[in-house]
Amino acid sequence: MDLFEYQARELFRRHGVPVLDAAVVTDAPAAFAAAELLGGRVVVKAQVKTGGRGKAGGVKLAGTAQEAQERARDILGMDIKGHPVRTVMLTQQAEIAEEFYVSYLLDRASGGWLAMASAEGGMDIEEVAATRPGALARIPVDPAEGVTAAKAAEIAGAAGLPPETVPALVALWEVFTAEDALLVEVNPLVRTRDGAVVALDGKVTLDDNARFRHPDHAAYDIPGEGGSLESAARAKGLNYVKLDGSVGVIGNGAGLVMSTLDVVARHGGAPADFLDIGGGASAQVMADGLGVILDDPDVRSVFVNVFGGITACDAVATGIVRALERVELTRPLVVRLDGNSAEEGRAILDAAAHPYVTRLDTMDGAAGRAAELARS
Repeated sequence: MDLFEYQARELFRRHGVPVLDAAVVTDAPAAFAAAELLGGRVVVKAQVKTGGRGKAGGVKLAGTAQEAQERARDILGMDIKGHPVRTVMLTQQAEIAEEFYVSYLLDRASGGWLAMASAEGGMDIEEVAATRPGALARIPVDPAEGVTAAKAAEIAGAAGLPPETVPALVALWEVFTAEDALLVEVNPLVRTRDGAVVALDGKVTLDDNARFRHPDHAAYDIPGEGGSLESAARAKGLNYVKLDGSVGVIGNGAGLVMSTLDVVARHGGAPADFLDIGGGASAQVMADGLGVILDDPDVRSVFVNVFGGITACDAVATGIVRALERVELTRPLVVRLDGNSAEEGRAILDAAAHPYVTRLDTMDGAAGRAAELARS
């Protein structure tokens, strides 16, 4: 689960990471009052779960409470990469002397933890990594050792960060481990003109598999805000991950879904999600899955790819037909059935003759058709 910046900031403060005073509001008049309490000179920041807020106009400076109200009015209601802005955070302005980048993350390539840090903070870190890879230090972290003061000094030295950042690096590691995070990122971590080290931004991704250890994390899952599709899917017992593309993908079994994502991409499509309905494909399960995917405005076509096993394809097909009686299908649906009772399942879909449903026999052909429909 990705957190909003203000939620990440709450975790930072809880674990001793230095942050500035802030307030979260949902309307412009409240921004005026909050700015007055914060001293007038503030930064007004859109709260959305995507990058590029600054370039989109979602981060603005204000010199007075009245300006803060006006900047909040400008930002609230914006759409940033498909994410509507419903909340803004106001923070005190900082007198910045230096900006740094720091993150801890799960490195899936090595299967271990990784610290990344750079003395070139405040910039697009992907651009830094691509154009000046030497400016981004990558230091493996032994999970048994963690980030002690000595390890933090090693990270700081490798990245060219000043020694004053060491306590913040240790505290950020505490956030990472204590909260079962997959990513903790600060860009920028700054040294102010008076020598203080402060986290001016924050990005945290929590491990959903560890939710049972953190009942308090449920408070971060806000209905109607970014991540609501994941929340809706989780409530229905579905394994769903939102992606950035336009082809909705449903499959039965994680391996098959992963393969489906690859085949869609090979045909020039961009998967919009990972949705595994597991071994059961009842009408209710299919309706739930289709409902979640069709609630995603980025989806332009849907690909259902099922290999019948314990649950036969005729049962899957019946589930699809009944699901389409419950869910209004407004975008094209491509279905591929194979395996146990595939012929019977195909016949059921053919007999239903739904105008938005295309049935194809091969995974390759169906993926290509779904990708084509998403582009049209």
